[in-house]
Amino acid sequence: MNRRHFLAFALWAGLVAALQAIPAARAGDDWIATWTASPHEVWAPDFLAPVKVPRNLWAQTVRQVASVSIGGERVRVVLSNEYGLWPLKIGAAHIALSDKGSAIVAGSGKPLTFGGRTSIVIPPGAPAISDPVDLSVAPLSSVVVSFFLPDVTPVTTFHWDACQTTYVVAGNKIGETDFKADSRFTARILLSGILVDAPANARAIVTFGDSITDGNNSTPDTNRRWPDVLARRLVEAGGPPVAVLNQGISGARILTDRMGVNALARFDRDVLRHRHADTVILMMGINDIGWPDSILEPNAPAPSAEDIIAGYQQLIARAHLHNMRIIGATLTPFEDTFKGSPLADYYSAAKEQKRQAVNKWIRESGAFDGVIDFDAVVRDPSRPSYIQAAYDSGDHLHPNDAGYKAMAESIDLGLLRGKR
Repeated sequence: MNRRHFLAFALWAGLVAALQAIPAARAGDDWIATWTASPHEVWAPDFLAPVKVPRNLWAQTVRQVASVSIGGERVRVVLSNEYGLWPLKIGAAHIALSDKGSAIVAGSGKPLTFGGRTSIVIPPGAPAISDPVDLSVAPLSSVVVSFFLPDVTPVTTFHWDACQTTYVVAGNKIGETDFKADSRFTARILLSGILVDAPANARAIVTFGDSITDGNNSTPDTNRRWPDVLARRLVEAGGPPVAVLNQGISGARILTDRMGVNALARFDRDVLRHRHADTVILMMGINDIGWPDSILEPNAPAPSAEDIIAGYQQLIARAHLHNMRIIGATLTPFEDTFKGSPLADYYSAAKEQKRQAVNKWIRESGAFDGVIDFDAVVRDPSRPSYIQAAYDSGDHLHPNDAGYKAMAESIDLGLLRGKR
């Protein structure tokens, strides 16, 4: 082999080696969300719902449990200071496998770092993503995320309706196997996502909705929201892993802010940004109908059915521009919602007519890539404007555990097949 041929061969061999190395290097950098909670702003005292969380935390550890949908061998955690007005310091953070209550599985814990550092200051409006850690997480298992807040920390970014207990204790106890909490509440603080290294052919489905997607009135700490049941069904069905990402916010609306920003404003953040997400299930609109002319919004103009439908059309167009399938879910019955309480005006016969008009469009317009008829699943056959008693949590709006289970089990998994 002459010198010229030798150099050509050497260059070729080097190029082959480099190309072979690229997939190995990038394989560990492919991430998929396996659990999410939509951050929203702590509301002002003029709103009737209690915020549940303390207004400030200082020199305390916050510990939160999250049930993942798909598994992986490495994990990352996402914290959010989206609605913060000041920089927020995380003094230390930790992840482990969940045992019971606030306890972690002994020996499973791993410290979290951010750019190699054990602490981070998150600017106002920003998220923070931890470095990857080796932690084998099984599908449908639970992990525990703990972080220490050394400075006075106003709580401004949270997720109100967690249906999961958060534990708070004085001092830096992120790595403690268990502790006796000084306080606890069913809301989330700062924690907005958990990522795993993406298994082969993994993809994600986003459930985008309000309190019925958020799991309101399901049994806390049992993961009985309808997206949880759907995640279990998908694991049992086998095939490539499918993450189910719950981006519900209780009180959410298509067109208006208050308990979280409107759907049109948060669609990019909560749906379109997710890597490997190819399908979104939209169930939202009942609060657009119910809030006006009630104590929640006594003087606000009420949107028409056509206004809500126009909002749907915008979300459909944006999903399709990103090559995502969007499935429309019908709005469930709500006659006598909050009857006997100051919120009783949430329902009226005129509002029921509006719900029926919206549902008719969802079913018949053909605008969605598929339809899930949750209304047909949970309504009382003899009184279609009511949720049937077996599925009613007691407020005549939100299903109970059995109702959420029936909703999830009614979904044709063939509808969730992926990209358009």
